[in-house]
Amino acid sequence: MSPSFLWSIGGFFIVLTPIILIHELGHFWAARLSNIRVEEFGLGFPPRALKLGERNGTLYTLNWIPLGGFVRPAGEDDPTVPGGLAAASKRARLFVLFAGAGANFIMAFVVFWIALMIGMPAVAVSEVTPGSPADVAGFQAEDVFLEVEGVRAETSGLIAEIMRGKAGEPVEVIVDRRGSETSLTVVPRQPGEYDPSVEGPIGVGLMAAPDGRRITRTSGEALVDSAATMWEIVYLTVRVPSMLMNGEISPSEARPVSVVGISQIAGQAAEVSVTNSNLFPILNMVGFISVALGFTNLLPIPALDGGRILFVLIEAVRGRRIEPEREGMVHIVGMLVLLGLMALLIVQDIVNPIF
Repeated sequence: MSPSFLWSIGGFFIVLTPIILIHELGHFWAARLSNIRVEEFGLGFPPRALKLGERNGTLYTLNWIPLGGFVRPAGEDDPTVPGGLAAASKRARLFVLFAGAGANFIMAFVVFWIALMIGMPAVAVSEVTPGSPADVAGFQAEDVFLEVEGVRAETSGLIAEIMRGKAGEPVEVIVDRRGSETSLTVVPRQPGEYDPSVEGPIGVGLMAAPDGRRITRTSGEALVDSAATMWEIVYLTVRVPSMLMNGEISPSEARPVSVVGISQIAGQAAEVSVTNSNLFPILNMVGFISVALGFTNLLPIPALDGGRILFVLIEAVRGRRIEPEREGMVHIVGMLVLLGLMALLIVQDIVNPIF
């Protein structure tokens, strides 16, 4: 087995499994608080390996497919089942349905908070493309970004965002070059003047600072920036279609990924953390995926939590419930479509790995 494959397996268990488990725990706790009966809480996905025990009417199981877990509430689609999910009030159902994503958001907030206090590696130049705006401006390999347009250069994403937003205009950059501060002026290229799948608007490669420099925050600063980071992830996710159409990102950067692709990304983050003895990369990835999973599950797509939430909201507006049989059929069709899409994405990520 290749090292990258082993890291992907590790990334799956270290990152993805806990995130999915936290999501399901959110549903579980919300159901319990709402006096909704939970028939089964499973670690992993069926088929069932063994029964761990039973308490308060809930069967706890261990299952063969090690992908997080699942919650099976009583009467999920049948309002005639006493104490079931579908028989609960609209407020209780919304609480339970939102709770999975809510747990992911809480997890991400705490993880980002810890990561920001530990400190992220400063961003440095790994290479400069000959003839690029960065080359013309005088950038050199191992230059460490300090400020871009007066803003502290905390992440590669922030640097890229400023450069894209100032395309065609001079941008003032302060770097640390072998212990001394150097001011440089670079003019980022306009969309269409470069291939975003190959390089960015100024033509530099980025890496963690080779001197081990970190950007740390106090606890008060980390709390605020944790919330800001979560908002930025959601905002950028919503902006992806427009960024793609405007040429700000390439199709390869915007491609959807499956559980395989996510495991590859998480595995690389884990490898970087181990190699650099810095927990920030893996914690940052945990936070990012947790926000992405929570936000995606709230989209109004059948079979997802957001799709079920939409039906509850429609019920509130109409004043009466949509027939359970019709709603159930919509979710079944949605699940089949999602499974088919997931199968295609898994094949894509195996044939054409993220890295």
